[in-house]
Amino acid sequence: MTVGPRRVPGDLLVHLRRARDHADRHYTEPLDLATLAAVAGLSKFHFQRLFTATYGLSPAAHLSRRRVERAQDLLRATNLSITEVCHAVGFTSLGSFSSRFRELVGETPSEFQRRWAANGAPRIPGCFVFMWGLAERRDRATEEKPGPADTS
Repeated sequence: MTVGPRRVPGDLLVHLRRARDHADRHYTEPLDLATLAAVAGLSKFHFQRLFTATYGLSPAAHLSRRRVERAQDLLRATNLSITEVCHAVGFTSLGSFSSRFRELVGETPSEFQRRWAANGAPRIPGCFVFMWGLAERRDRATEEKPGPADTS
């Protein structure tokens, strides 16, 4: 007998969504179970159980799926190498990136990139992607730091 996702009380769902949204926004950064559980305000074991029951994926599986989705975008639209894409989306190992990519997409990152390159669409130079990413991270860091009026 298989059991599908279960209903989680609304007050807990808010905490789970906060952690999922945090993972979706910060997918390029090193995120572990303890960090996401802290964002949700739950113990990591309780968070793991509730997240998996609610979304049908563990927090780690959700994060790697998000990273692979972003990698697909970069492989389609840029001239970045597979290794550059791997690191740009938050994977630290090319082997684990390639394995997870193939598991989710059904082809290797190289095959995927080659198939999309065949359509002849212009590609965004990698230097623009990295400059935009650095500027985005700088802006986000500035927004998250409390200003002089925010400190008490």
